[in-house]
Formats: sequence, C-alpha cells, structure tokens
Amino acid sequence: MAHPKITIVGAGNVGATCALWAAVRDLGDVVLVDVLEGLAAGKAMDLEQAAPIAGFSHPITGSTDYAATAGSHIAIVTAGLARKPGMSRDDLLVKNAEIVSSVVRQLMAHSPDAILIVVSNPVDAMTALAHRVSGLPPERVVGMAGVLDSARMRAFLAAASGASPKDIQACVLGGHGDSMVPLVRHSSIGGVPLEKRLAKKDIETIVERTRNAGAEIVALLKTGSAFYAPAAAAVEMAQAILRDERRILPCAAYCDKEYGVGGYFVGVPARLGAGGVVEIVEFDLSADERAAFQKSVEHVKGLVRKLDSLIR
Repeated sequence: MAHPKITIVGAGNVGATCALWAAVRDLGDVVLVDVLEGLAAGKAMDLEQAAPIAGFSHPITGSTDYAATAGSHIAIVTAGLARKPGMSRDDLLVKNAEIVSSVVRQLMAHSPDAILIVVSNPVDAMTALAHRVSGLPPERVVGMAGVLDSARMRAFLAAASGASPKDIQACVLGGHGDSMVPLVRHSSIGGVPLEKRLAKKDIETIVERTRNAGAEIVALLKTGSAFYAPAAAAVEMAQAILRDERRILPCAAYCDKEYGVGGYFVGVPARLGAGGVVEIVEFDLSADERAAFQKSVEHVKGLVRKLDSLIR
C-alpha cells in the first residue's frame, strides 16, 4: 500500500519546518519544492540525514520540478513573501497572489485530487484564490490560521496562569489579522472558565497580544516572520486529514450559510477528516462576538474583492 504523499511548496523557514514536523510525525513521503535551485534538495538531504537520529522512516525529496509532486494527497502552500517590520499581512496581497496562483496551477497539473492547505499570507484571501484557481470543491481547500492563533492564545494563557498549555482550550475566529476574534467565553483552563482563573485586565491583555502576536515576532526577528508555530499548525491540520482524525480545529474554511458568511473562506471551527473539511461547527455567539466576527468577515471580503482583477 502506497504511503501518503505530502508536498510542501516553499523551502524557506516555514516550508522547511513543515517538512521537519511532517517527517518527525512519520505522516508519509515528503516532497519539498522551491524555485531556488538546490534549496529544497539541500534541506531535504539534511532532513534525511537526521532520520537515523530522530527515528523517522519516510523518504524526503527536494526539487525545483513539480513532476516530483505527482500523486500528492496533501499540498501545503507556504510560498510567498514574508512580512517585514511595519508590514501587515494585507501588504503581501498582490505579490503573493501571483505566486500562489502559479503554485496552485502547477500542483493541480500533477495532483488534481490533492487537498490544499494554504499558509501564504494574507491567508484568508490566498485560500479563496487557491480555491478558484484549483477548481477543487471548497471542502478540499483550507487555510492555516486559527490553529496558530489559538495556539498563541493558549501559550499566553499558560504563561499567565501557570497551567500547562495542554490543559488550556481556546478558539479564535475570523480573519487571520488584526480583526481576528479570540473567543474568551469559549476558552478555559483545565475546563474552568477564564474569568474564574484570571483577572479581566489580564484576559484583555492576552486577547490583544494574540491579535498582535505575529507582528511581535516580526519586530523581534527584523528579517522575517514566525515559522516554528505556523509550520506546526499546518502539519497538525495535515495529520487530521491524512489520518481521518475528524478533529475540530479552527481554520480558514468555506462558509456559505454557516455563520451567515455568504460564500467566503474565513476562520471558523472545522472538523477535518479524510475528505478535508467534513463539517463547519457553529458556536453560539453573543451579540458582541457576532458583531466582531462580522467585522472580521467584512475585512476578508474586502481583500477578496481586491483579488478579482487578478483571477479573471
């Protein structure tokens, strides 16, 4: 029986770290692709030489040629420009749209049945673009956002409370940007509501830090953006799909009637399984939460409208 095949497009920090996480979890054969000659091949070779130490067994291939990706079950798209200090994710829209369009066309030419996980920013708009360019059913295209944003919120809650990150549940809805909606009411520490463990002021600080977490890292790195956690988040989604775990993970998924979105990819809790997005899970939102979510959705819609001239 053939192993699952995972293609990762972009051998920069995010892509190479996706390859590392996928290899360590032994999810399947990994193919790393990059336009820069030798980059993907060199990183793949380096990773393969770690296999005897780390104990993983599936082959890792690096190439500039998309022929190596043929028959992929999942393709993780990380290609694109990274943010620099002072830039928002939205500033990457036009250039990354060109890159993502080209990448998706080449992926589909060799793996027409693959499920796409989009990481490139601004991720909600790039996921919509990947869907249109690929021609895939919407449930087979999903963006990585909420898993990362929720993980960041959980990490901040763990630091503030002294609890283990494993025992903290958090969910972030909406677009992957300044308008994201951390759901305090639906978050808990060891099953205990946040307001019973932390002061209101501390919770508000964590909510705001969650929204700005990516920019905080960009400001510190100065020459790039986050990659360990984004890559871990993308591979978490890939594992849920490849192993049909049917886990509920927040991600940029296609919503029509769900949450009243009206046909856009936006951050929501989604059950991920063998076919991609199996179900959109609708939380009971308060009036304030729904208003904040709607504001975030409108921002995503604005980005998608800007793309219209690029994909006609």
